[in-house]
Amino acid sequence: MLLPLLLPLLSALVSAVEVKRPRGVSLTNHHFYEESKPFTCLDGSSTIASDWVNDDYCDCQDGSDEPGTSACPNGRFHCTNAGYRPQYIPSSRVNDGVCDCCDATDEYNSGFVCENTCKEMGRKEREALVQMAEVAREGFQLKQVLIEEASKGREDKQRTLAELQEGKKSLEEQVEMLRSGKEAAEKPEKEAKEIHQKKWEEQKAAEKAAQEQARASEAFQDLDDDGDGLVSVAELQTHAELDVDGDGTLSETEAQTLLGNALQADVASFQDTVWAAIKENYKPEGLPDAAPLPEAPREEAPEPQPDLPLEQPAPEDDYDDEEEEEGDDDESNEEEPKVPPPKQPSDKAAEEDEEEKMPPYDEATQALIDAAQKAREQFEEAEKSLKEMEDSIRSLEKEISFDFGPQGEFAYLYSQCYELATNEYVYRLCPFNRVSQKPKHGGAETNLGTWGSWAGPDENKFSLMKYEHGTGCWQGPNRSTTVKLTCGKETVVTSTTEPSRCEYLMELVTPAACQEPRDPGAADHDEL
Repeated sequence: MLLPLLLPLLSALVSAVEVKRPRGVSLTNHHFYEESKPFTCLDGSSTIASDWVNDDYCDCQDGSDEPGTSACPNGRFHCTNAGYRPQYIPSSRVNDGVCDCCDATDEYNSGFVCENTCKEMGRKEREALVQMAEVAREGFQLKQVLIEEASKGREDKQRTLAELQEGKKSLEEQVEMLRSGKEAAEKPEKEAKEIHQKKWEEQKAAEKAAQEQARASEAFQDLDDDGDGLVSVAELQTHAELDVDGDGTLSETEAQTLLGNALQADVASFQDTVWAAIKENYKPEGLPDAAPLPEAPREEAPEPQPDLPLEQPAPEDDYDDEEEEEGDDDESNEEEPKVPPPKQPSDKAAEEDEEEKMPPYDEATQALIDAAQKAREQFEEAEKSLKEMEDSIRSLEKEISFDFGPQGEFAYLYSQCYELATNEYVYRLCPFNRVSQKPKHGGAETNLGTWGSWAGPDENKFSLMKYEHGTGCWQGPNRSTTVKLTCGKETVVTSTTEPSRCEYLMELVTPAACQEPRDPGAADHDEL
């Protein structure tokens, strides 16, 4: 990683000791191109004279005899690029008028002048690599802190879990004890409330029976027109509303049937038999079917008045004055009795509700109810605490079961969410939970996958996260997301793309992905 810092020194050494080799051949392959010996194609297909190398004619099938010309379509030209990174380019690009090598060696005979930019490119790359090395170093230091916190956090969670599991046993015993106490308190409460309910219902039934008997007595007196203590067929026939067959009149036969197939009925038989048959249709004589509205007193028609201008008062004003004077003079006139307005349906319903309302419990019953309610509240509170404790236990067990990396370095991502806003969408990543997408300017959220597993290669398993079984695409698969983890000092989502339909790729920068910096002396390096 720190090898670029050594590039200037190695470049100077190479410049001081130039190894003679054909154009376009790398240092590592120069021993295949000895000028004093025939050249054997690198694929072993044939052997040619050494002066046929770079003669602008392709003799080898693999193009290895023309590394410095464009004669072979499959040949490769090696750019030394001293001061920067060496590279291979297709030999077809040699002398094509385009500068492909930063050291300009590929345009040696095109007449096109290329500037050697290797030193400047090397300088910029070294600066970038130094910056990346610094980020990696600081990120790895942060990773050590995360590992330490994860270890301590795991121990704390395991200790808390053990305490909760132990506390759950005692709380379960308490809940069962309170359950028994509640059931014991509810039994006498139920019995006392049933007794109270039964007394109230008996009282209502008695009151209703008395009211019904009173109605029957009033009806008997109303029907007994001659006051002989009997209701006869003729007397019953005066109430046409009791008509049975709907022809508008109560026939003698119908009346006898209502009287229990008798010609008359005394008070006892009327209350026992007749009243039950007629009470639904019976109307007292004093209550007509529809009370007519009181007629307004007729007034003499006033004499026709001439048309008056709009500004003049109406003639009624004079009449009102006269009526007031007459009213003052006629003090002997009695005021008309005021008839109270009929009860509105809502008032009647309220009155019926009040009558139907059960009276308060007696002191002893109320004491049993209060005791049972207190027992219920204590039980419900304990049961609620037990449920919350069970939820906490499940949550801790789930968190502890997650694979947060070799040393738990990714544990801090749990229960966190990170967002990335683009021109159209806001992407939300909740590690170890789910990935979602929501339109920036309003709309429903789309599930891009829920946590599946680590999906990196065997040598770097924790470099990729896989989220699966998201919202289905129209006539396509369910959405899924792969999250690539890269090293950085901060935790942030840097990009989201959709390489394939319904398959998303997201990049998450995190210190937990930083590896320990390698020893520069042990690092591999490329030829300059």
